[in-house]
Amino acid sequence: MIRIEARKEATSRTARLDAVFAALADPTRRAIVERLSRSEARVTEVAEPFHMSLNAVSKHIRVLEASGVVERHRKGRDHILSINTRSLDEVDGWIVRMRRDWDERLDAMERLLGELNKDHKLGPKDRKHGSR
Repeated sequence: MIRIEARKEATSRTARLDAVFAALADPTRRAIVERLSRSEARVTEVAEPFHMSLNAVSKHIRVLEASGVVERHRKGRDHILSINTRSLDEVDGWIVRMRRDWDERLDAMERLLGELNKDHKLGPKDRKHGSR
């Protein structure tokens, strides 16, 4: 039972990461996130710098909301947008894990290349018996 739950959690985490990366793949949506990183804002404020209709910007915002990157709440008649840092923290955690894995792989490759280079510098006569 625990394995099934762990698998469901991993699948859910993967789906969330996929949604965030897909949402952030668009430059307009990245610009919206950058704007909201400074402070929360009304939808109309977020739309101001873009040379597109409010409806088009709203579609981008809905994609960001569906991915969990952006949250919306209402203050009176205004729709206020803010960043959901939990979703970005999850992406950051994934990036940190990937960086750590690649650092370990690159360190291992560097050690191997160092050993090969050392072996290459030693002539066949200079190598110890039984070495590579």
